[in-house]
Amino acid sequence: MDQPAVDRLIALLDLEVIEVNIFRGRSPDDIRQRVFGGQVAGQALVAATRTVDADFAVHSLHSYFLRPGDPTAPILYEVDRTRDGHTFVTRRVLAIQHGAAIFGLSASFHLPETGFDHQMPMPEGLPEPESLPDFATRMEPWKDVLGEWYTRPRPIDTRYCDWHAPDDRRSHSMFQNVWFRADGTLPDDPVLHAVVATYASDMTVLDTSLQPHGGSGLGDIFMASLDHAMWFHRPFRADEWLLYAQDSPSASGGRGLGRGLMFTRDGKLAVSVVQEGLIRPARTC
Repeated sequence: MDQPAVDRLIALLDLEVIEVNIFRGRSPDDIRQRVFGGQVAGQALVAATRTVDADFAVHSLHSYFLRPGDPTAPILYEVDRTRDGHTFVTRRVLAIQHGAAIFGLSASFHLPETGFDHQMPMPEGLPEPESLPDFATRMEPWKDVLGEWYTRPRPIDTRYCDWHAPDDRRSHSMFQNVWFRADGTLPDDPVLHAVVATYASDMTVLDTSLQPHGGSGLGDIFMASLDHAMWFHRPFRADEWLLYAQDSPSASGGRGLGRGLMFTRDGKLAVSVVQEGLIRPARTC
C-alpha cells in the first residue's frame, strides 16, 4: 500500500474557497504535458458538491474536455446553481485557466429513496486482484523507457485481468477487465469515494478502444478525452477493490468510444461510465 500517495491524492482533490461558488484547484508538482482528465473531473465534482446539501448524493455527471489543461497553473472552478428541487439538485461547473474554459461539467444530485432494483451481472470467472501484478511488476521491463513515469507515486492500484504488453501489436478483444482501488485508506466520506472513482474512471476506459488495433502505451498513439459521463447507482468504497468491466462498441473518424461498469467485489453494480476520446497515430497529430 502507498498511503502517502493516497493522502496526496486526497489533498489534490480538495479545493480552496475563493468566493461564493468559486473554487481553486491545483495540479501535482510533476512533469506532465497536460492536466490529467480524471483530476479536473474529480475537482469539478468536488466544487459542485460543495454547493449542495449533504443529504443529496451525486447520481450522474456529464462533462466535456474543451482544452488541454496547463499543469503549471491553478484551475478556477465556477459553479452555477442551476436548480434546487425537493428531490433533485443540478449544478453546472466551468473550469477556467488563462481566461478560457478548459472543462465543463453538469452534475445531478438525488435525495436517496427506495424503489425498483435490478442490475447487470458481474462478469464471472475472473482472477482475484491479489493474484495479478501491480503497475511496477507489469512495467518493469520498460522502466528505462518510462523513466520518471515508472517511479512516480501511484495512489490508484490497477490490476489487469487480461493485460497486454505495450509493445504487443496484435489485435485483441474489445473487452477489458481491470480491478482498481485507492492504494491506501480513505476517510468515511461517500463524496470523497465518488470523487476518487471519478478520478480513476479516466485511467483505462479509453485504452479499451485501442485493443482491436494493437495500440501502444509507449508514445506512438495520441489519446485525449473528449467527453465523459458517469452514473452512480449504489454505495461503494473506492479504497476497496472495484472491478471495472470495460468494452469499446466503436472506433471511427479518429475517435474511440469506451464504456465501463464498476462492480463491488461482492457483485453490486456501483457505477456506469461512458467516454469518447481522440485516438490517433502520433505521427498525424
